[in-house]
Amino acid sequence: MIERAVLEVLLVGALAGLIGVHVVMRRLSFFTMALTHATFPGVVAASIIGVNLLLGGVVTGAVIALGVAALSRRRGQDAAAATGVLLSGGFALGAALVATQSGFSRDLSSFLVGSILTVSSQDLLITAVALAVVAATLLVCSRPLLYAGFDPAGARAAGLAVGAWDVVLLLTIQVVVVTLVPAIGTILALSLIVAPAAAARLWSDRLRVITAGAVGLAMASGLLGLWISARWNVAAGASISLTATAALLLSWALRRAVAGITREVAAA
Repeated sequence: MIERAVLEVLLVGALAGLIGVHVVMRRLSFFTMALTHATFPGVVAASIIGVNLLLGGVVTGAVIALGVAALSRRRGQDAAAATGVLLSGGFALGAALVATQSGFSRDLSSFLVGSILTVSSQDLLITAVALAVVAATLLVCSRPLLYAGFDPAGARAAGLAVGAWDVVLLLTIQVVVVTLVPAIGTILALSLIVAPAAAARLWSDRLRVITAGAVGLAMASGLLGLWISARWNVAAGASISLTATAALLLSWALRRAVAGITREVAAA
């Protein structure tokens, strides 16, 4: 059991680190948080009707992602407001679905905060396949994704379909969010996606360096969180989430200390 948990935490760490760089660089943290909540009714519905959680979450999240992408392209529409409503609305719908099922066999908390110690071999296989697909997508589509994200006007002038590439990124984020559910749940997935990437972003402006740092920090946060969970009997999902948050706070403090020392040396 613990061997599967260790392998799963390494895989989800790599997955979260890879997509986290794009989430941080494109400032999509709020959208990702809304997506984690909007995914909740999909995974609950999938569990109720007996299909794979990944399928239910991907279908629900794809609808949400496409809706947000459509709103963001229409003038006069406040995509941030729509995203915020989806955040609470998605969570409420998931809770309502659970409440309608008397004798529901699955614990609600397993959807919210995950249960990495009970991941199955099938979960491991799904995570490994998702990691391969996401890594290949980000590698092959790296240039148009960055171009469309940071210079949309220039990308349109160059003939790039900016809207289509935005949808590719949003759907890729959705696949990662749903894949993380069995390990750390819908609510805590955001911390493992954003915190390591934000910590790595403090130390470099180069995408490859940030990506390597984000993946390394996410995997280390997962392993350390899992060890803390086993050592002090803390919920594994919460422990991993808190470890990733602590890594961001420590990185921020170290970065400020280094910047202060650099200024003092320059002034001397």
